[in-house]
Amino acid sequence: MIEELKSEVIVNKVGGRFKLAALVQRRLTELLQGARPLIENTQGKTMLEIVVQEILQDKITIEGMPLSEKAESEDSGAKEREWKER
Repeated sequence: MIEELKSEVIVNKVGGRFKLAALVQRRLTELLQGARPLIENTQGKTMLEIVVQEILQDKITIEGMPLSEKAESEDSGAKEREWKER
């Protein structure tokens, strides 16, 4: 599971290692405060594993943008500038 956090797939999906760390921390805090997991199968999984699966399944967002759109916008510099200008 820790290997998934090292994967470039999850890092690129969020937009960088620092954003990934911030998103994981924020979501872990929410789960610890009683928020419900957004994935179906949580049996036998740690909270960190749940967060990683939520990210990989595009269930949580960063900066108000779905993660898949965030990754797409970072692939295109023009799209990224467009979001910043809004």
